[in-house]
Amino acid sequence: MYLRRAAPAGALCVLLAVATMGRATPFDETPLVAAPPDLRTAVRDVWQASPQRDAAEARVRAARERAKAAAQPVYNPAVQLDGENADVDRRTAGASLTLDVTGKRKARVSESDADVRAAEAALAMERRDVARDWLKSWASLALAREQTALGRRRVQLMHRFDELAAQRLAVGDVSAPERDLAGLALGEAQVQQASLEAAEAAALAALNTLAGETKAGLPALPRGLPPDVGPIDAATLADRPELVRARAEQDRAFASIAVADRQRRPDPTISLTGGRVRSGTRTDRVVGISVSLPLPVLNSGRYDVDAARAEADAAQASRQAAAWRADEQLVQATATYNAMRMAGESFRAGRAGAFDDRVALLDRLWQAGEIDTSDYLVQLRQSTDTALSGLALESQTWQAWFDYLAAAGRLTEWVDGHPKESP
Repeated sequence: MYLRRAAPAGALCVLLAVATMGRATPFDETPLVAAPPDLRTAVRDVWQASPQRDAAEARVRAARERAKAAAQPVYNPAVQLDGENADVDRRTAGASLTLDVTGKRKARVSESDADVRAAEAALAMERRDVARDWLKSWASLALAREQTALGRRRVQLMHRFDELAAQRLAVGDVSAPERDLAGLALGEAQVQQASLEAAEAAALAALNTLAGETKAGLPALPRGLPPDVGPIDAATLADRPELVRARAEQDRAFASIAVADRQRRPDPTISLTGGRVRSGTRTDRVVGISVSLPLPVLNSGRYDVDAARAEADAAQASRQAAAWRADEQLVQATATYNAMRMAGESFRAGRAGAFDDRVALLDRLWQAGEIDTSDYLVQLRQSTDTALSGLALESQTWQAWFDYLAAAGRLTEWVDGHPKESP
């Protein structure tokens, strides 16, 4: 079963994902605009200080050391000294060495090399995941701060409105219920402001869990929307770290079959002995050579080979599942980002984003008596809620952009500011 060829469904998913992302030919990779310099610096600092980086790099070092160990000879020589005092005095010394004629070292080297590639791919996955999680938390914190600032402005507007309502009540321009409505609106704005500040504190705490204590001077969320997605080179899709890791783990599993098969094959041991034997007055020098070979009778090792083959079947199935999962994540991330970006462009192009103009217009209409207090408050609340939703939409668009870059295998390229080099 482990020699079964993989079905071409993964290739079809890749082509479908590529076709979804752009109208150009799928093998013309669109140059990716790099992240802003201050954001690139922040992400690199987070990665340098990340404990996940230390753990992943330690696992890579361990895998490389195991590869060095696997490249060493399998057997060490043995030395033997014999002495006997009887009718015949015997003094001999010997050395023996088991020869690796079945290729055990070569099989172990292949397995350890695949293990190194798997560990390096895991390191790349960890770096991508740390960057993505921090960027999404950073976007959430930037959103929370902007919403808190907008909420403070809403409280200020309500304060001013409450004062104006009190003044107009004194001259009889508004009724007492309308004056009370202004006070209630101020109280509601203050309660909502407390919720926004709590959300900002929660977003900051979430960011601190990823990068330790957040320093001052975090970059602000860019004012523009992320760029439109373009087609991706098929080689870039194939080099996504989760797929590289799945291939390496499959290679390691197949190499373990050879290791188990070589392990069950006995290797000969050659022994060389020399010394002297004295019997009475006669002393003779002796030299001997022997060859021994274990007989795999009681334990042939065939079950170890069968187990390795079963693990290789599992690794092959896991690789296929990883390919399907990665392709579907890319399709989903692309669709989500396109929807978010289209909504963001529509929001920016429409009147929904003109918060300042609407607030000024409402104030003039209310001051002129063309709308009453309840209409003013309803429209101001709607305008504020729409502005808060617009900020949330921009933040969600950026978070969808980060998910898309991670799913497409381009997040590291975007952070580093240059295309990733081919291995």
